[in-house]
Amino acid sequence: MTAGRAQHLILSAIILLTALTVGWLSFTREPAAAFLFPRLISIAFILLAVWNFVRAALGLAKTGGGIDRTTLVNLLPGVVVMAIYILLGARNLGFYAASTITFLVLYSIYDPAPLTSVRDWLKRVAISLAFMAIIYILFALTLQVQTPRGILM
Repeated sequence: MTAGRAQHLILSAIILLTALTVGWLSFTREPAAAFLFPRLISIAFILLAVWNFVRAALGLAKTGGGIDRTTLVNLLPGVVVMAIYILLGARNLGFYAASTITFLVLYSIYDPAPLTSVRDWLKRVAISLAFMAIIYILFALTLQVQTPRGILM
């Protein structure tokens, strides 16, 4: 087994475990009506994760050479920001406030524009607010999904 294939198999197993956990959580929480959309999404998530794991286990996935050190270093800040968001942000600040802040931080980290440019900061903030407005319209108004509430909403 090549390093790339082993890496893909390990990551697909982690994704499958995550999908199963999300599915289990969505089907064991009450009130049931509030979790209809998450249940539908978790079923799709589980099916895709199983498909990905089977392909990795059978060696059918084109894995390339795996993640090199440079790519890992480039991804690490985003992973840290997302971990903070998942573990602290959404629950303490509220889904929409924490998501807006997280989106802005991730956008700022990976945007090649200089961090010293006021014009680029205005663009980042405008895009972050527009994106979260779309998410709010989709989740809160259209799908009527319950999201974590916090001190800011």
